[in-house]
Amino acid sequence: MDYRQMTSPCGLDCCHCPMYRANEDTKLRAEISERLNVPVQAATCKGCRNARGTISCLGDSGPFDIFRCTSEKGIAYCYECADFPCDHLHPYADQASVRPHNTKVFNLCPIKKMGIDPWAAVKALKVRETHFNGKLQVHTADKKRQQGVSSPQNTS
Repeated sequence: MDYRQMTSPCGLDCCHCPMYRANEDTKLRAEISERLNVPVQAATCKGCRNARGTISCLGDSGPFDIFRCTSEKGIAYCYECADFPCDHLHPYADQASVRPHNTKVFNLCPIKKMGIDPWAAVKALKVRETHFNGKLQVHTADKKRQQGVSSPQNTS
């Protein structure tokens, strides 16, 4: 798979997106059709780059802002921009439980560090699964202390 082509400029992994997977999964396509109230044949996406930034099943009539911005600047990913991170990458609090958009900045950082192919092969799906199915973890230092593991604060 061409991971560069299947990763949007904002860092979303199109290859793991239900809208993309619905191209091959008719049951998933029917579920998406019902949820979005669109015809079954329209309940798919080719991926942001393949669709040139226009996701018609979501009502787009032209490229979305991030795609337009990166295209105008001649960059492949937002992290390549001097203004990264910008308001185009702002998370959506009202739809965080159903859309992976809050993972954009998180994804772009390891893409920059690891490269697109290693990130896509190793990390992308795990990030998506953790976002939708993981449990919030706070105070990991306290948890480690309870398990008898030293943290930097208490190693004196």
